Amino acid sequence: MKKGILAFACLLFITVGFTQTTEDIVAAIEKEANENSQLEQLAYELMDVNGPRLVGTPQMKTAHNWAVNTYKKWGISAENQQWGTWRGWERGITHVDMVSPRITSLHATQLAWNPSTGKKGITAELITLPMVSDSMAFVNWLPNVKDKIVMVSMLQPTGRPDYNWEEFATPESFEKMKSEREGLEKKWRENLNNTGYTSRNINEALEKAGAAGIAQSRWSEGFGANKIFSAGTEKIPVVDISLEDYGMLYRMVEKGANPKIKIVAESKDLGEVPTFNTIATIPGTEFPDEYVILSAHFDSWDGATGATDNGTGTITMLEAARILKKVYPNPKRTILIGHWGSEEQGLNGSRAFVEDNPKIVEGLQALFNQDNGTGRVVNLSGQGFLHAYDYLGRWLEAVPEDITKHIETNFPGTPGGGGSDYASFVAAGAPAFSLSSLSWSYWNYTWHTNLDTYDKIVFDDVRNNAILTAILTYMACEDPEKTSREKATLIGKSRWTGEPLTWPETRSPERKGGQD
Repeated sequence: MKKGILAFACLLFITVGFTQTTEDIVAAIEKEANENSQLEQLAYELMDVNGPRLVGTPQMKTAHNWAVNTYKKWGISAENQQWGTWRGWERGITHVDMVSPRITSLHATQLAWNPSTGKKGITAELITLPMVSDSMAFVNWLPNVKDKIVMVSMLQPTGRPDYNWEEFATPESFEKMKSEREGLEKKWRENLNNTGYTSRNINEALEKAGAAGIAQSRWSEGFGANKIFSAGTEKIPVVDISLEDYGMLYRMVEKGANPKIKIVAESKDLGEVPTFNTIATIPGTEFPDEYVILSAHFDSWDGATGATDNGTGTITMLEAARILKKVYPNPKRTILIGHWGSEEQGLNGSRAFVEDNPKIVEGLQALFNQDNGTGRVVNLSGQGFLHAYDYLGRWLEAVPEDITKHIETNFPGTPGGGGSDYASFVAAGAPAFSLSSLSWSYWNYTWHTNLDTYDKIVFDDVRNNAILTAILTYMACEDPEKTSREKATLIGKSRWTGEPLTWPETRSPERKGGQD
């Protein structure tokens, strides 16, 4: 009997001796993040080696497999879960040259899902859109595009960003430029409206009229930055040309120099292919049917390598999961890491997960999503949940002051209806939160542009976000209380529609995309 009492006392001593406090765990998270960071290596493997992650491409599937294998190296179970199919496509070589009246290579790329020109490419004269009074006048003009490459973007009056003008121009010169540009933009919009088409569907009309190809320049208002989206044609190539080269060609057309360009835009149509979410799991010990989700969309557009949209969000969640597995391997609640597919086409991967996993959504303690660039987190909204302040406030108290001092909170806030994957869960009434970050010129320079590359990553800020995410996840797992889902009464009107604010409704994903 005495031996049994002694053994129990020793066991109790050992247990108490090894019990870690919140301060211990937070310190261990910081130490691991700062002294053994894997962020640079993860970014290299994801962005430089794998490259862009356009839904339906082989690179997207390769990236999913890389994520699964990376988690397995850390002892975390992960799998690719198919939720639909998409048009399969693989980007090949793009080379665009002016071949007359002189020869020069142009800075250009084909758009996503562009029909291949083959190795020989196409060569044709350029033509600009005309000024028309109405849609009938445009219909009458359309035969002029036959066998021509049509320029469908406005000629920009300057390739200098506004901040550059503000620094060097006189105030009068800057105001003059802005006034002229606004006038040109208004005139362009009105003329496009007169054609009866929009920027979204005019390519289809030009293709039907016999155009040989389409050239655009979707300037992002920063030095060298252009937005790169999808082609929207079935047989003819669509290329985006840099502002500088596009402007040169446009002026030459308008002044009668009759330039010709050659477009080689190779690609492969791969038919219908499966598309996935990658889901990693660290099982819960006390409340296995309650969940904390680390969330980031995995896909990107493919004008660059998708570094800040959303490579940085992706490696934030990978790194947070790695750290938690090392310093907090037995969470009370189950930790899921969701790497969603096809966010860029309408939150499809996360909407499919919500639709397919009602029990997980019902058991969600909290979701933390990061998706707006490389900057440190500076804003956290309660997303319209009435008592979000109570639990998020508790969790934030554990976060070091050098991180929280940058963060503004907004409680209860208003529910996000879109924008990123947390909105898929918010619409289902589940507590999901966006870790909104500092800009770092995101909208002009990296969001969906040809410049969204590894060199734009600010690793100190991403490390800050990984620490924040790991601590919030730990606190959410340890919280003895289940988070409240009571919704606040929404006051005010939508800035988009002007209608009274309402809670967003759940929407089904597009499960068979890009194949119409």
